[in-house]
Amino acid sequence: MTDYSVLRVAVVGHTNTGKTSLLRTLTRDRAFGEVADAAGTTRQVQAASAQLDGQEVLTWYDTPGLEDSMALYDWIEQLTRPGQRLDGPDRIALFLEDPQARQRFEQEYRVLLQIMDSDAMLYVVDVRDPVLPKHRDELHLLQLCAKPVLPVLNFTASAAAQTQPWIEAFARQGIHMHLAFDSVTPPSDGEQVLYDTLARLLGQGKTTLQALSRQAQTARDQRREAALELVARLCVKTAAIQRNLPQEKSAFQKALAQQQTLVRHFEHEVVADLLRLYAFAPDDYTASEVPITDGQWQTDLFSKQALIEAGISLGKGAAVGALTGAAVDVLSAGLTLGAGTLAGATVGSVWQGVDHWGSQVKAKLLGQVQWRVGDDVLKVIAVRNLLLIRALEQRGHAAQGQIEVENKAPNQKTASDALPFDLEVFERAIAQSRLHPEWADEVSSDGARQVTVQAVAHCFAVCPLFASADRV
Repeated sequence: MTDYSVLRVAVVGHTNTGKTSLLRTLTRDRAFGEVADAAGTTRQVQAASAQLDGQEVLTWYDTPGLEDSMALYDWIEQLTRPGQRLDGPDRIALFLEDPQARQRFEQEYRVLLQIMDSDAMLYVVDVRDPVLPKHRDELHLLQLCAKPVLPVLNFTASAAAQTQPWIEAFARQGIHMHLAFDSVTPPSDGEQVLYDTLARLLGQGKTTLQALSRQAQTARDQRREAALELVARLCVKTAAIQRNLPQEKSAFQKALAQQQTLVRHFEHEVVADLLRLYAFAPDDYTASEVPITDGQWQTDLFSKQALIEAGISLGKGAAVGALTGAAVDVLSAGLTLGAGTLAGATVGSVWQGVDHWGSQVKAKLLGQVQWRVGDDVLKVIAVRNLLLIRALEQRGHAAQGQIEVENKAPNQKTASDALPFDLEVFERAIAQSRLHPEWADEVSSDGARQVTVQAVAHCFAVCPLFASADRV
């Protein structure tokens, strides 16, 4: 086992700049600490650790906010007696030894004590705030501790963000390295970049930090791979569903409703799995104005609006029937087949391939209609769950608001635009799935089924939707 250096990093900054929020996102722990839109929420030092090979190699320390840096600066200045020439750490030591100082500056005392016991610090700033004299005094006091400082620019995604004044303020203190990391909407590779930047700042912990960076990349890749496979399996499983429904109108409608409910249930299960995979909870999605409520999509899978929102062209004829689940008469003999089977097919092609539809013919003779999920519905399932994955990857665990899922892929301007994945590969996989109704059984261990699932997952993985997410 590699002998990693054990590092201690203090997370410091003015009150209410998002220190706890940053650590929630870094640790993927929504329950860490307390987050509120109020000053001084964190009153005690709290710790969170990172591990490599089961070994705790880095501890983050969430510290109280610095509230009175200007008065603290003056207090430390007057602690030096005439004729004393003390460097920064010695001056901080005098402050920490002063009982009156501890009582007068209770929170700042805890912060400076933790910094002196750490290898480095992250100085978190809210770039929506202007740089004020109190912030300059904070930087000066932190520099007195003689520990490496990495400023973290938080809330950079806000329209009110002003990063340049902060960068200039850091430079005036001789700090020329900083990191932009929005704790609410972090970059997809933000954790890696943070470790890589700290590695350049901390020579003695470089091996540990580089290993943590690689681990973060691997975990991110594995999460996405698992998420895409969940959606791919859902598409294959749903495409494989075949049911013979009675032709009698009321019985048909009841049976059809039951099958549609089953498909919705399949999708809801995948939504719940995705939330767990990305360490979010169903109650993150309870607001009425968002696409998901209690783990369920508000727009019904079998509604015309679902296609519009997914940016999928409805098409004509059988495709509309596929969406609504209605049966379509396509043969002059009056044979009624499931619309999902016939989506996009012409009357001539059905006659030519009548042998292929043998099971449907048999169902007709038995007074039944064979029902399958239409291609358009499967496209809706794929698109909106891929967009959900993208939203989860761009959401920090400090986010307080409800998730926002885009209605369609970024490259789709109208309903006729291309889907965000290779449609040819997708449709081939769906066609293969339709030949294997046994694949609708979740416990199926058919090797061909898994190959088909992997083909769909790969199709999703290389689509521009995630290429653009990686460039955020």
